[in-house]
Amino acid sequence: MRFTKMHGAGNDYIYVDCFSQDVNDPTHTAKILSRPHFGIGSDGLVLIKPSNNADCFMDIYNADGSRAKMCGNAVRCTAKYAYDSGNRKSVIDVDTLSGTKSVELIRENGNVTGGRVNMGKPILNGHSIPTRFGSSIVKGESLSVDNKNYEITCLSMGNPHCVVFCDGVDSLDLSKIGPLFEHHEMFPERINTEFVEVKGGEELTVRVWERGSGETLACGTGACAAAVASVINGLSKKNREIKINLPGGTLFADWTENGDVYLTGPAVTVFTGETEVL
Repeated sequence: MRFTKMHGAGNDYIYVDCFSQDVNDPTHTAKILSRPHFGIGSDGLVLIKPSNNADCFMDIYNADGSRAKMCGNAVRCTAKYAYDSGNRKSVIDVDTLSGTKSVELIRENGNVTGGRVNMGKPILNGHSIPTRFGSSIVKGESLSVDNKNYEITCLSMGNPHCVVFCDGVDSLDLSKIGPLFEHHEMFPERINTEFVEVKGGEELTVRVWERGSGETLACGTGACAAAVASVINGLSKKNREIKINLPGGTLFADWTENGDVYLTGPAVTVFTGETEVL
């Protein structure tokens, strides 16, 4: 199987061109290849497939083999892959399980270095995220995790997110509390959790625990969720590009007046290769 390893701010996936080859068991393939030391090592697997509605379809599988609907970092990398493979459009449309996302490519000296993605409108209805908090906006709700109460804000950016504003995010033991949030009974489809420290109205420091992958160096939808939650809680303003500092790099999110969230960040090819999946 031929593959390309790519990352967006350290959020790395194994990309397979399924225009020219098939992956018969993506769940097994994701679990085997994502393992560090024993596989290629990644946050998951992305299959780039033909689409009737867009330039390509992005099919994502987390490191544990579970299927994901959307990833803001992976969609930029998928668009870069399409461009590098011969689709020389300045805007690449990528179909996902959360709808079609348009990626405006950022180029330097003819090379794609990143992109700006219209991530669509956040889903704020508690049932639709989904959570078990009810149908209203989930803001300032109390969630008991490991005998500690956390004040949370929840939303969906094509996948479910729980945002916790706190100080000292660098010292948090995410390997302990992350799984407790992910599998909490209030989240019927599990949850991605962002722990957010406010540096100013237009700057946040964020660590992310992703369902199915654990702590990742960056999360595109998580960065968007942190920005939206910051606006909802009166910590930031709409129509302002918010700098999101993550362990793997920096992303920028902007919740515009028309309701759409835009995400800007890098897209980097690491290496290409061939592997056998047993």
